[in-house]
This record gives sequence, structure tokens and C-alpha cells, in this order.
Amino acid sequence: MVSQRNSMRLAAVATLGALLVGTAGTAMAAAPTAPAATPAAATISAKPSVTTVQAWQLFRVTGTTTGLTAGSTVTLQQKQHGAWVTLPASVHTAHNGSYSLGVKLGIKGQNELRIVSGSVASPVFTVTVR
Repeated sequence: MVSQRNSMRLAAVATLGALLVGTAGTAMAAAPTAPAATPAAATISAKPSVTTVQAWQLFRVTGTTTGLTAGSTVTLQQKQHGAWVTLPASVHTAHNGSYSLGVKLGIKGQNELRIVSGSVASPVFTVTVR
């Protein structure tokens, strides 16, 4: 017959054993695995041909991309009321990643713009429309 004192010891050992197994399982799950190959970070550059234009005057935005597939679509976005709005101005990149996009803007004042492709965006640039 197991005394009350021995049953308490067995319960304590069983609980401690369960904690150790649980901790070992956590350590195993958190152990690092071999690093996966990461693709090179994609980038987009953008440069307007002018910094000031008249409303609806044609200008160009040119740039290059790295890490994107040749023929990827790049699109112009404009910041309107604090949100990025996609404009109907896009072009496919050349085999070397370059692009040239014709743009006409009608919103007068300072326009914050960027070029995007998927989740990749160029640095913001500004064109003033008078």
C-alpha cells in the first residue's frame, strides 16, 4: 500500500517530469533551422523629367528595377488625401529592368508620386503642377 507521503512524491515527480518534457518540446520547436535561400530584395528607382509642369502637360518618369522579372508592370501612384491612389499610367519593364512612363497630372499643387510593382515601391518624388 502506498502511503500518503509516497503518493505526494509520485505526484510531484510526475508533474516535474511533465514540465520537463513540455519545456524540452518548446526548446525543440524554437531551435533554429537551416536558413532558407532568400531572393535579392527588389528595388525601383524613379526620376521625373521635370519638377514643375502646367496642368495636363506631358512629362516622363524614368527609372530602373532590380530583383523584378523582365516585363514586370510598373504603375504610377499619387498620394491623395493621405492615401496612395493608383493612376491609369503603367508600363512594362525592359529586359534590363528599365522603364519610361509618360505622365499627365491635373491636380494643381505639389503632387507626391511613386512607382510601384506589386509590394515594391520607389522612393517618393514630387512634381508641382501649376
